[in-house]
Amino acid sequence: MLMRDIGINVKSPEKECQDKNCPFHGRLSVRGQIFRGRVVKAYEKSAVIERELIRYVPKYERYLKKRSKMHAHNPPCIDAKPGDTVTIAECRPISKTKSFVIVEKVVEE
Repeated sequence: MLMRDIGINVKSPEKECQDKNCPFHGRLSVRGQIFRGRVVKAYEKSAVIERELIRYVPKYERYLKKRSKMHAHNPPCIDAKPGDTVTIAECRPISKTKSFVIVEKVVEE
């Protein structure tokens, strides 16, 4: 199967898949926001991604730490497991809660 260029500077996966909601091997287009986070839970074709936001509060001269969780589609060619750091990109709504897709597993050194 032909691998598509998704228009984002990410490393393409080595494996191939037959998933129609894969941005590399299917028909899903990505646009909009791009985030980096850690996989907390992984289901069959879904994953829960947790991002940590750190913001400086000038009034108290301290940093505020927030967390947010979002659901993303996990294509079989990427197959992210809990504990992996991933890059997710916005796409059209795939289900009620999924509007993001995992596009890259980040290798931390």
